[in-house]
Amino acid sequence: MIEFFGSNYSINEALVYSLQFSQIRSQQQEKANKSALSKDLSEIITFIQKYRNSLNDNTYNSIEYSIKLVQIPKISNTNRADAAIEFVKWDSLSDEDIAAYEKLNVIIKDKTIKVEAANVGRLKPSEVVKKVNLGLSGKSITQNLHTTLYKLFAIRPNNGSEDPFDTRAEFCLYDEPHNDYVYQDAWVVFLIHFMQTTSFEPSELRCKVRKGEVLNVDQYKI
Repeated sequence: MIEFFGSNYSINEALVYSLQFSQIRSQQQEKANKSALSKDLSEIITFIQKYRNSLNDNTYNSIEYSIKLVQIPKISNTNRADAAIEFVKWDSLSDEDIAAYEKLNVIIKDKTIKVEAANVGRLKPSEVVKKVNLGLSGKSITQNLHTTLYKLFAIRPNNGSEDPFDTRAEFCLYDEPHNDYVYQDAWVVFLIHFMQTTSFEPSELRCKVRKGEVLNVDQYKI
């Protein structure tokens, strides 16, 4: 492109990320791309959370940066034509009124700092097995059968795969820091439905996996 348009239009030194025009990518390129995005997202979330928690109370409570609304029910109306909602202009309140509102605000709500947590609501394999068995009637699955099922429906790659991120995200996600997989509640719901509505025996399912068969998830969804 530089040869065609000339060096004056070159942007190769002005980009943080290189432009890729090819639609064909190797498995290593896909793996590196997903890994980079995962790390960037984690760093962005951590930065935002640290920034919010580092704000002092004056900045945190300043209306220059945010507006917090407090609903106060009116016990009685002196005028039936009163509006259902009244907005109080903070800047026009007297010091006495501001003190009263701040006191009321403390009574209604204490300030709570929330800290982001990773993998909230995600399930380990043992938790999946436990939840599935609680939902089944007359049947049960084991940890070994769960391994068979995720292989049979190909919702995640096998251990040691070149691309561990290649999962079916609605059911399973790769946890890079721990180098393992976590499962979604949707996977539990799917397995309960599959085990209750099909007549497959565990031995049949294992035989299919040994033969390299893969079942279409969409054919067995609720």
